Amino acid sequence: MYGIFVLVLLSYHLVSVAAQCAACSAIQSNLTSLLSPNASIVCTTSAVPRWSNYDAPNPGTVVNVATEKDVAVTACAPSLSPIHWLIFKGSILFLAQGGGNGWSDTFHLSKCGILINLRGIRQISFDAQKKQGTVQGGALISEVVAAAYASDMRVSTGTCNCVGYMGAVLGGGLSRTMGLYGLGVDQLVSLNLVTPAGKSIQVDPTKNSDLWWAMRGAGPNFGIVTSATIHAYPVAAANNTAWTGPLIFTPDKIKAVVKAINNLDLKPKMEIDFYYTTLGPPSYTPVVIAIPFYVGTAAEGRAAFASIFAVGPTSDGTTTLPYNQWNSAGDSFCTKGGLKPAYGVSMNRMDPTTWFAIWNEFLTFLKSPGTGNSTVLVECYSTSKAQSIPSSSSAYPFRDLKYHAIVIPEYSDPSFDADAIAFAARVRNLWRSTDDVPSNSSYINFAHGDEPLLTLYGNSTTRLQALKKEYDPYKRLNQWFPLS
Repeated sequence: MYGIFVLVLLSYHLVSVAAQCAACSAIQSNLTSLLSPNASIVCTTSAVPRWSNYDAPNPGTVVNVATEKDVAVTACAPSLSPIHWLIFKGSILFLAQGGGNGWSDTFHLSKCGILINLRGIRQISFDAQKKQGTVQGGALISEVVAAAYASDMRVSTGTCNCVGYMGAVLGGGLSRTMGLYGLGVDQLVSLNLVTPAGKSIQVDPTKNSDLWWAMRGAGPNFGIVTSATIHAYPVAAANNTAWTGPLIFTPDKIKAVVKAINNLDLKPKMEIDFYYTTLGPPSYTPVVIAIPFYVGTAAEGRAAFASIFAVGPTSDGTTTLPYNQWNSAGDSFCTKGGLKPAYGVSMNRMDPTTWFAIWNEFLTFLKSPGTGNSTVLVECYSTSKAQSIPSSSSAYPFRDLKYHAIVIPEYSDPSFDADAIAFAARVRNLWRSTDDVPSNSSYINFAHGDEPLLTLYGNSTTRLQALKKEYDPYKRLNQWFPLS
């Protein structure tokens, strides 16, 4: 009888504790001494701003790690007492943050959750043979590019300097040089990973091969990468250049430009972006911009994109830039804060009529106060190298899709949320109406969060869901387009 009474009392206590949160102060008291001397725990997110505040995570505790081991220690963080930890070890949710640029509305990290700030681990190095690099989990794309350029190396990275390198890669890793080197996931050689259970493991083609497949396309569901070994390519700084820059067109040329882009045969050295944006303050005049990119000389680039020039830009800002300036045109996107509920679509067709309709939607949206920094854009890639690598090699499902589009309404007044979402959803629907793909598809790093899993993970979905049950049964890493 006594044993039954104790068991009932213990069960009641477990339920009662489980309904509570591990307070930040309690986590500070119990965890701080286990972390490295330069790590810290704070109870505010003011020092880890997000690129978009729309539906942003709202953790009660932020752990600023200083070593890779700190990440594992935090994932095993004891709470108030052994009995509390027995409960909380399965219920504390985590989000690892590098650049803080992810905009998904799948975030539900509340005051009961822990944000692991990876910016304290951002070292980058290259081997003496100039074939590989090592990048820690908190490094930004700008930092990886700068380190590679200074070492007479080139690394295939994303196109926005302020984005975390690892986050961009684990979602697939689009890059201006993907025609030459493949996707970001194809650059990975091995991963040092902290699992949802807090275990540090190495993941590569021969060790933990299921995770090796899953991490490359759905990584945030399966672990926190503390560092990665990647492919790198020796290129002397003097030769590490590309021809690129903005071409401005009048709106009456939209259909012609879109048709020309759609008809381009994007060779490995080519990439092009197409934007609807504004000239910024004070006028916020809407503008149509194409940004061709070519790894080679200006003459070669102009020849490759001759059909775009034939449309007749009113302004030509193309020039030859060193590798460490290739992403500079996107620096205006790096401003933190504000509300940016972005929507994305991946396509195989650029339809002129659709894009002109989107231009009119964009003009209408800009009539609302405070929307002048909004943008509609598409990135257009050569996919030959990516498609030469078996689709079964990683969880990333869309190696054949060459156009990846995003609409980013930007504003600051939350009362405008419904209007912004309606605008962005209309644009997404217009793209989908002429996307020339068998089923709706969205590159996960550009997606919104309301999409079915098949739209994001394609034919990898079923296997990913099975692996999620195996490797994260407590759903501790369930913030970024969760599989369960």
